[in-house]
Amino acid sequence: MGVVTIDAPIRLMSSANLREHWATKARRVARERRELELFVPFHPFPLPCVVTLTRIAPRPLDDDNLVSCFKGCRDSLAVRLGVPDDRDPRVVWKYDQRRGRPKFYGVRITFQEMEVEP
Repeated sequence: MGVVTIDAPIRLMSSANLREHWATKARRVARERRELELFVPFHPFPLPCVVTLTRIAPRPLDDDNLVSCFKGCRDSLAVRLGVPDDRDPRVVWKYDQRRGRPKFYGVRITFQEMEVEP
């Protein structure tokens, strides 16, 4: 099982620059996690693996905002992968972004086997 790619039409927003009430932020992150769970099954890929999270949007984010926008998705994927938390060394997280067509937002999740040294 080399590579598995899942596309989900989820709009991720960078929370680093948003000035929102804590309850509004909690609802937004919960919504992002619920939407992701509709597209990603439990244990979608064997461990160890590399997970690349790609944000698709009309405008790019700078690198620190890109990482922060994936916080809820990363937490949710850790649960789906069956790891105790997203710091587990069996999962390496990478981030990317692509320009999408106007008014289209999405997330591409790519699971790739990690080569294990003998």
